[in-house]
Amino acid sequence: MALRKKTQQKAQEKAHPRTHHYHVYVIVIELADTVWNEARFQRSNPDYVLGMPFVYIGMTGIDPDVRFDKHKAGIQSNRYVREFRLRLLPQLYELYNPMPYEGAREMEVELAIDLREAGYGVWQA
Repeated sequence: MALRKKTQQKAQEKAHPRTHHYHVYVIVIELADTVWNEARFQRSNPDYVLGMPFVYIGMTGIDPDVRFDKHKAGIQSNRYVREFRLRLLPQLYELYNPMPYEGAREMEVELAIDLREAGYGVWQA
């Protein structure tokens, strides 16, 4: 009986594949002045404009609010987000979501490039 249920479930997944459920998300992180002592951050942001926000950009297959909570809890979290997080900035990403996995991978990179060109300090997953 359990095998039959699994087979039915797989058939349903093939008939209705989960698409467009990934999200690009942006988190504003305020960094201490000492971040400029970190060569990795400097190399990632050679055109940073003083006064512009610092953001972390990543993608997730779960709701961005849930992913942000996981970062805060230290679950698969980035050090900058864990230590310097402020809030999600849905106005920078919600118009793109949800999207398929490949689209989210591409958008993560494109959004990071666009924000760096606008003078943001960006840390990308």
